[in-house]
Amino acid sequence: MSESAVNGVTQSKVDEEQARRAKRAALKDLNITRLVRLKRHTGLIKRMRQSLGIENRDQIIKDIDSLTLEKYVDEIVGAVAEGVLRCKTEKDVWSAVEVISALHRRFAKTFTPAIVSSLTAALAPPSRAALAALTPEQREKEDSARVARQRPVLRVCAELALVGIIRDGPDRSGGEWVMKTVRDLLSNDPSLSSLPLLLVFLKSYSRPYLGIVPPSSSKQISANAEPGTLSENATAEAAQTNGANGAFPTLFNESEELVEKEIRDRFKKMCEGYFDNVAKKLVIEHNRLQEQDRRNHEAYIRSGEIFEDRQQAYEKMTKNYEKLLASCQSLSEQLYLPMPTLKTASQKSESIQIGMSSGSSLLGGESDELTGAGGKWEDEEERRFYEEIPDLKDYVPRSVLGLEGDGDEEKDDGKEKERQEKERVEEEVRKLEEELAEMKIDTDGGVTINGKGEEVVDDADELVSSSVPTPTPGTPKESPSTTPQMAPQGPSQLLTALLARLPDATNRTIIDQAAVDFAFLNSKAARKRLVKFMTQIPKNRTDLLPHYSRLIAILNRYMPDIGNDIVAALDDEFRYLQRKKNVVKELSEVRMRNITFLSNLTKFRVVPPHVILHMFKVCLDDFSGTNVENLAMLLEGCGRFLLRSEETREPFSKMIELMRRKQSMQHFDQRQLLLLENAYYQCNPPERAARQVKERTPMELFIRHLIYDVLTKKTIDKVLKLLRKLDWTDPVVLHTLHKVFTKPWKLKFGHISLLAMLTYDLQRYHPAFSIGVVDQVLEDIRRGLETNVYSMNQRRVATIKLLGELYIYRMFSSGIIFDTFWTLVTFGHPEGRPMPGQPSPIDMPDDFFRIRLVCVLLDTVGMCFDRGSQLKKLDNFLTFFQLYAHCKEPLPMDVEFMLSDSFEAVRPKMVLFKNFEEAAVAVDEMFSVALQNAGIPTVDGDAGEDSGEESGGEDDDEEKERGVDEDEEDEQTQLDSPIDERAPSPEAVLLKSSSTHENLGPTEDDDAEFAKELAKLVTDTSGDARKVDKKTALALWDTALPPPVVRKKRNEDVDEDGGGGAESAKDPGVMNFTLFTKRGNKQQASIIPPCHRGTRQIAIPAESALAVQTRTAQMQDKVEQQHLKRLVLNYEQREEAEELKALEERRRQGPIKIRLAG
Repeated sequence: MSESAVNGVTQSKVDEEQARRAKRAALKDLNITRLVRLKRHTGLIKRMRQSLGIENRDQIIKDIDSLTLEKYVDEIVGAVAEGVLRCKTEKDVWSAVEVISALHRRFAKTFTPAIVSSLTAALAPPSRAALAALTPEQREKEDSARVARQRPVLRVCAELALVGIIRDGPDRSGGEWVMKTVRDLLSNDPSLSSLPLLLVFLKSYSRPYLGIVPPSSSKQISANAEPGTLSENATAEAAQTNGANGAFPTLFNESEELVEKEIRDRFKKMCEGYFDNVAKKLVIEHNRLQEQDRRNHEAYIRSGEIFEDRQQAYEKMTKNYEKLLASCQSLSEQLYLPMPTLKTASQKSESIQIGMSSGSSLLGGESDELTGAGGKWEDEEERRFYEEIPDLKDYVPRSVLGLEGDGDEEKDDGKEKERQEKERVEEEVRKLEEELAEMKIDTDGGVTINGKGEEVVDDADELVSSSVPTPTPGTPKESPSTTPQMAPQGPSQLLTALLARLPDATNRTIIDQAAVDFAFLNSKAARKRLVKFMTQIPKNRTDLLPHYSRLIAILNRYMPDIGNDIVAALDDEFRYLQRKKNVVKELSEVRMRNITFLSNLTKFRVVPPHVILHMFKVCLDDFSGTNVENLAMLLEGCGRFLLRSEETREPFSKMIELMRRKQSMQHFDQRQLLLLENAYYQCNPPERAARQVKERTPMELFIRHLIYDVLTKKTIDKVLKLLRKLDWTDPVVLHTLHKVFTKPWKLKFGHISLLAMLTYDLQRYHPAFSIGVVDQVLEDIRRGLETNVYSMNQRRVATIKLLGELYIYRMFSSGIIFDTFWTLVTFGHPEGRPMPGQPSPIDMPDDFFRIRLVCVLLDTVGMCFDRGSQLKKLDNFLTFFQLYAHCKEPLPMDVEFMLSDSFEAVRPKMVLFKNFEEAAVAVDEMFSVALQNAGIPTVDGDAGEDSGEESGGEDDDEEKERGVDEDEEDEQTQLDSPIDERAPSPEAVLLKSSSTHENLGPTEDDDAEFAKELAKLVTDTSGDARKVDKKTALALWDTALPPPVVRKKRNEDVDEDGGGGAESAKDPGVMNFTLFTKRGNKQQASIIPPCHRGTRQIAIPAESALAVQTRTAQMQDKVEQQHLKRLVLNYEQREEAEELKALEERRRQGPIKIRLAG
């Protein structure tokens, strides 16, 4: 701040203090001399209770002057005491003092003692016994309320003591009374809850009560100042100086002071003693906080976490400490005393900051826009960090930076420096080119100069004297406290605080502000301290080096000695490390810090180009050992910058070429080769074409955005409405929607169910679209089974998941799900039966992905099949699925766990098979039962003896599986089966029990006897026949008829021949009958196709009574069948209409509810 501004501020303070003193003196005279008789009025009391502030002052004083109030003094005392509590600002306080003064002048003997007594009681300290009975939370709340009540009362009492209403005795002020009141408040307060009252008092009354005068603004407070003497020295200095030199001048003579000097001195000493106690308590609390922080770190190391109770205790301790620190800082400012020294933790990086964000990102806009492969910087953020450096001239006065001349001279000096630097670089480049031209690489990879094989020695080592002390890495600087501190007053303290903050300056804004703060503290000693600090950075804090380099670059423009000294120190350290090349492990971190620091300073143009090029040359001269790592780090750090800068492109490219030649000639281990290759391609990346971005229309981008980005549980209704608003007649939009809905792998796995829900909702409005989605999903599953490409596995999992979710929303029947199940375990295997050791090109024994697909589908829809025929279907599949799993090699642990979890969720009580043999037996038994239920007999042991049995044993496993599927249709499929599949009335069937296996054909006597017995059986109406009960008749009828499946197949064969029973014979004069034999109690239900010629077919003459009756019965049955067919079809049409109507109602109500089996 300039001297004129300081003088202006000081003069305004003088004027304000003089005005306040004049008002107080005038009011004091009135209070002592003037007595007035007034009239009585009680309406004044209400206004006094509301407030004695500035808004009611004029009316209250007017009422006091015009009303009679002698009988209401007691009430006025209570009203005034209550109104004082509502005085918040300085004007309100002064208004209250004027009102009390007016009442004092009217009722000096009755009002004044009473109001003083009331105010004294209001300022009484709290009772310790009462506070002890409260909990800590209640005590804190009570203290806050008490301080809020006593704050305006204390200010009013301080003013009343200055204006002569509160007095210690005749001809004495009330300073003693105020000091005693403040002392009582502070002495009975071990928790320092009354400290805010002292701060409020000192802020307004430190000058009249303590006699403290602000020190000269041109002088700083020494850190070694003794408490108790600083304010005396400041007051003495102020008394010896006048207002012209910027100090705070003497306001009044001693005779004009409102408080006696003895009381001022005692009051001041009391406050300074109290500050000492507060400072001691602050140091104790600070040490406790640091100790707790250390314990938290140890606990974190031991257990990996900090428990909640410990964290809460730490947060509470931190809150109390920060509150105490802020109060101590304010007290230090009011009393002009230095803050106590607070010890900081030795390692800030080891401290665990609870509840604070440990990371800090660089400020500024994040941009992914690259500057191009040919630019200096990798991205825009890096360019801004290294090139956009603030100019201190815009933030700091020119005088502080030492810029007394005009801008033209400064520009001329800058141009001259640039010209000299350019000439120096050119000279260095010329020498470097000469050295490179003289260098040759021999077959051993060594360097020869002018044909003489001698080792190239760094000439810089000769320049370094042996007396130069060895640079050391330096010890880590102590980090500042975890809580904010008041800025110290002296330049040395300010610089110490600034340097202590630097380890936390991990973003661009903080480091730029630190540079501005240092500019205000600029001096030769400060610059030396900064250089020393920068050369002692902890070797494990390489993350600070880019930010420190930015700080140096900002300051180097106006303080070039900082950059020169730091570069010189780093150069000396580099030379020292070259001499210590044999010390590899111990100095590895030091080398990394040195190279990283030099690289960052190079990119800020603080390191001259010839210096960094010389370091590259030194590493190339001895291209082995640690220099390989040094060269790699230099290339990674600033190689790209040097290779693309105009002034260094040519020499550095030659160095890179020389490095590549040496690398090809010398022998390096794999690690060194990898370091060099990575460093080379990082500074000189290869050219490659930019990836082509697929162009999409705005509508396509919008649809993708809706499904991939917006779709969630909360937004699904909104997405549905927007999708419905699209132009569904546009084929482009329809195609885009189809692609998006059939690629579930582009969504989050948890959102696939939402995609199925959308498909279900859209089915009501666009059924063809939903059908297309289902068809495409099934096609993708089939294509995945046919190709079995590993890279498509994630897509296949998402697709099978979508299929299950679509079934949950009733997009198709359960038949498709079971078809998918069976396809997953049979597709690609011979005859649809997987066998161990029998590989399939698309399903190898070591490929377990189909098991994953089945498990995903089971986890999605398995809980739906828990009753009825679907329960039995799923059980049969799970049996075969276990057979499929045992055909594989031993399952990996994750697949085994997935398989067991799926079985546990679907069938928790199912007993799993332990090996393939058990599973094969169970599968065979399952197929046998299924075929028997279908009426197709299984193959017996003596099946070879009978041609019918031979024909029944020709079914393969694939036909058995189809038989299982056809037999175990769900209830919906059974209801929808067409009526024309119903078997017609049976033809006449002849049963013959035969003990022989030879069939020689019937004789004429047999035919006659057969016709006689058959006619008798059909036309028999005797009473014995009618006595047979219904159950026995049904049994006899069932045994006399072939199974339904046999009848159906026989009829199909007859239909293929083009006619009915009688018309199917080749001879139109005969009628074929099928003969069934019976062995024991078991019918031989073998079907003999028409192409087979044998004794099973019997030709009966068409004119015989049996043929005529049979044909008549068939005709009647056919008429009846057609009539029943029409009735059933009409009934089914009505049922179908009702079902569609009910289904529409259910769809409107939402998806189905699934009962989870517990």
